[in-house]
Amino acid sequence: MARVVITGANRGIGYALVERYAESGDTVLALCRSVDKAVNLQGLAESSSGRVIVGAIDISDQASVDQAARLARGSVDILINNAGILGGKDQSIENIDVDAWRNAFDVMAIGPFRVTRAFVPSLEKTKGKVIFISSQAAASTWPYGGYYAYCSAKAAGNRVAQIMALDLRGKGISVASVHPGHVMTDMGGPAAEISPSESAAGIHGVAARLNLETSGAFFKWNGDRHAL
Repeated sequence: MARVVITGANRGIGYALVERYAESGDTVLALCRSVDKAVNLQGLAESSSGRVIVGAIDISDQASVDQAARLARGSVDILINNAGILGGKDQSIENIDVDAWRNAFDVMAIGPFRVTRAFVPSLEKTKGKVIFISSQAAASTWPYGGYYAYCSAKAAGNRVAQIMALDLRGKGISVASVHPGHVMTDMGGPAAEISPSESAAGIHGVAARLNLETSGAFFKWNGDRHAL
């Protein structure tokens, strides 16, 4: 059984990933920013026979990240950097909030770096794996305009994952980015193509197959390679 850490675990894809790994018999450290508001996650933890442990994390705050890493108390097999934000509702040229753009970079590019760095000692013990939940909007092939903050921050997150894959190879740690699909979440909307559970099942498979040979790649949720 694996020891898994998931950020942004209180809803959407993150919550579905917690469910998926717990159902597989793994132990999950489910991290989110506001534990007191994560009612469903706390309920899942209470019914999981100890397989789900809920903890707090603010990935924009190094002290909070370090405290969360201490909750792992030993080895970690899989770290999933799922926490993210949209970066503002209106991201048009005319109206984009530059402060919100900076915050998007802090959360979706620097944040996963902070988290991964903090968990390296635990991941090194197992030759573990790190997944960055990305987006097709991060790719240079994305054909639509707008969403400057979200797209650029996710693209930066992909590049961070690639660099970390190189830097952590010597420790036996594999790193990859995954486009989770167009998912029926608060961000994806009710008309999206797949459910959070379907996305989580795909990501679960990508993580299981990840190794040092494929470290640094950008995958789709179904396991196919995604263009950078």
